Amino acid sequence: MSESPTLSRRVVLQAGGAAGLSALAAFVAADPAAATALAAGRPTGPTITDLGPAVSQYGLMSALLVGDTVYIGSRNIEPTGVIGFHLPTRTVTVSTEVTTGYAIQALAADASGRYLYIGILQKSGGPQANLHRWDLQTPEVPAVPIGTIGDRDVRDLAVAPDGTLFAVGGGSTTAPALWQFDPASGQVTSLGIPDATSTLARAVAATDEAVFFGAGSTLGGGGSAGRATLFAYDRAAATFSSIAPPEFAADPSVRELAIVGDRLVASTAASTEASKVAVIDLADLSSYTLATSIGKTAKNIAAIGDHLYLANETGLLDFTPSTGTIAQLDLGDLDLGEIWGVDAHGGTLAVVSAYGFVAEVDPATGTSTVTDLAEAGAPVSPQTCMGLAAGGGYVYVGGNGAIARHSLKTGEVVNLRAPGEAKDAEVIGGVLYTGQYNAQGIWSYDPKRGEPIHQVAAFAGEQNRPLDTTWDPVHRRLLVAVQSDTEGGGSIWTYDPRTTTSTIAVNPIDDVQLVRAVATTRGVAYLGGDNAQKTGPRGTVLAWNPIAQRELWRIETGLPNGIAALAIQGRHLYALTIKGGFVVIDLLKRSIVHTADHRPLCPGFAAMVENRGVVYAVSDTTLWRFDPKTFAVTVVVSEINGAWYSGSHLNVDERGRLYTLRGRNLVQVVDRPRLSGGR
Repeated sequence: MSESPTLSRRVVLQAGGAAGLSALAAFVAADPAAATALAAGRPTGPTITDLGPAVSQYGLMSALLVGDTVYIGSRNIEPTGVIGFHLPTRTVTVSTEVTTGYAIQALAADASGRYLYIGILQKSGGPQANLHRWDLQTPEVPAVPIGTIGDRDVRDLAVAPDGTLFAVGGGSTTAPALWQFDPASGQVTSLGIPDATSTLARAVAATDEAVFFGAGSTLGGGGSAGRATLFAYDRAAATFSSIAPPEFAADPSVRELAIVGDRLVASTAASTEASKVAVIDLADLSSYTLATSIGKTAKNIAAIGDHLYLANETGLLDFTPSTGTIAQLDLGDLDLGEIWGVDAHGGTLAVVSAYGFVAEVDPATGTSTVTDLAEAGAPVSPQTCMGLAAGGGYVYVGGNGAIARHSLKTGEVVNLRAPGEAKDAEVIGGVLYTGQYNAQGIWSYDPKRGEPIHQVAAFAGEQNRPLDTTWDPVHRRLLVAVQSDTEGGGSIWTYDPRTTTSTIAVNPIDDVQLVRAVATTRGVAYLGGDNAQKTGPRGTVLAWNPIAQRELWRIETGLPNGIAALAIQGRHLYALTIKGGFVVIDLLKRSIVHTADHRPLCPGFAAMVENRGVVYAVSDTTLWRFDPKTFAVTVVVSEINGAWYSGSHLNVDERGRLYTLRGRNLVQVVDRPRLSGGR
């Protein structure tokens, strides 16, 4: 790998005397073209322009009402912490920071309302604390770490009336366990793994006699992964027993648990069917009433009188257990987006939206008062990011509940409100098209029309996680590569902006490989396969006819990890795997003609894009390019260290300018490659 010309020039200019002459001679000998350009005053390396924070907002992922204050856990911003939104004054009055993790999904308070427990999501496990406690009587004193559950992520917390804390989560190599924190001893202990086939536990509730554990496989489903499970843990006998209603069996996981009086309320996250809600008698756990909900999600349970209120993916539900009826609340024009908290406050509901606001909703009338958290005093800071697209004078970057639109002309940044996350995107003819998670399909935004971003294509809900997008100029269709979190496998979507028609092909590679990457040339789509399971096939590259929806041919890369990214230059298809495996496929010969190991540049996920005859790649650490003849690698920007939430992204505009992240900032990179063969 040759030394960067920019770095070489810096060495020459900084050295003095004989050392400077020696460095200059070495520089000229190593790169005469760069030396000539330097002597002529022309730039010799990439030009990097910092466009500022990519997405700035108060990102959030949890909420809990204690007294008159809603405590809200942050998501993907620094520092990680909790704010307190005081409902009577509608202002943020308190806050605290925690020492670990990137997001807070789990909050719980003890019966007295003194202690707020905080559970952390982390990128990697370890001995660091993922449980914290904040004394609300002295909120000026920061939350303190109190221990570590063995699962990497804490997804839910519950405090029994006697003050014992229980935690569930996932993200480790083993199935999730039920964890206990004893405030008297300060010890965290595992109470066991009730279901070895589960991959994630997102629900826990507790009484002094029993703890209720809800799990399943919302992430990493399919294969041998388990479905929705609900267990009761007898605290005296230290035993688990399954109490899941049979009607839960079709759903991938239990989503929420709550103790409401003398009943346990349990809800599911669904996939191919509607979600379910069960009301279980605590005195007789075999006695329950069940209702089929509306939509694929039922969570955030709150009670007012004999009504239970829950959130689904489109708003609020009103459930009356005595009659078994569930209805969608009519909230008028109020768009709540993804909801992370619903609590009863008197006769109203305090609803916390991922859009960054608190809505106080009167369920009897559907009227509401909305308070923007940033305007109320919540800290706004750069988020880690999702998808990226450039064109038409703008760059778009996906965040949680927002897509930041950067004007390349004025520098103005506007957050477009959009539910979920834009996992990847393209600008076609000045119009933005996104693949929108979770199960939101394809969305579109035309800056010239001034209309809000809106959904233009919907697909089966289980095909929920778009991962990669590209434009097919032959058939004039957007292609979207997709993963099914709950069922395993994935799909390929197409969308025709002219006719507004769309298609979906489920499991085009096989019944276990998701489609992580897509590239196209001459009307043929190339799909890159991966597998969310620890075992099974992965790394297949498939040639696909997107119109006839049929396979043309395939190649097994034989690499141990799945495909992270695909790009095409000339007759060659570049395939980069997770953790840096690299193959080049000759599309005419239909064979692999080059292999390499680029793990030093690519420790995990990556993205690639073709730009003016050259393929560029970016990982979490580095931006580099491939020589189109030799496939040799040249680093363009080292230590770029983009703050991506779910894998790196790279895009290019009409003028050949590259865009990615450096840290949490959006950067524009203009590269002037000197390639083999005198190009």
